[in-house]
Amino acid sequence: MLLNDFFYIRSLQNEADTLEVQLELNPAHHIFEGHFPGQPVVPGVCMVQMIKEILEQTLEKRVQLEQADYIKFLSVIDPRVNASLSAEISLQYTSNGVAVNAVLRKETVISLKLRGNFVFKQAVA
Repeated sequence: MLLNDFFYIRSLQNEADTLEVQLELNPAHHIFEGHFPGQPVVPGVCMVQMIKEILEQTLEKRVQLEQADYIKFLSVIDPRVNASLSAEISLQYTSNGVAVNAVLRKETVISLKLRGNFVFKQAVA
């Protein structure tokens, strides 16, 4: 889990199934010690995980990425320079989850574009 350690949600608006989220990265997080020493970069897998955790926070359900039509990493995120980010996520509910179009950006610079389907997970007993 990255939320409230690797990144923080500073604000979240949900209007007409579109999420507008302001995020703050933790540039001192231990992930950056290895990715990469002296030149920290947010790993692509962490960008996808951030979208997943934003969905879980908003929907109040556990989700799993079932299918990704595309995931494009368009620019690197240096947490020392780009600690404040925004996420824009549009949702379309399906019978077992939610179809998502998501963008992670710093102002006009897009770092991630993701289109995929997240399914609701059963709670662990």
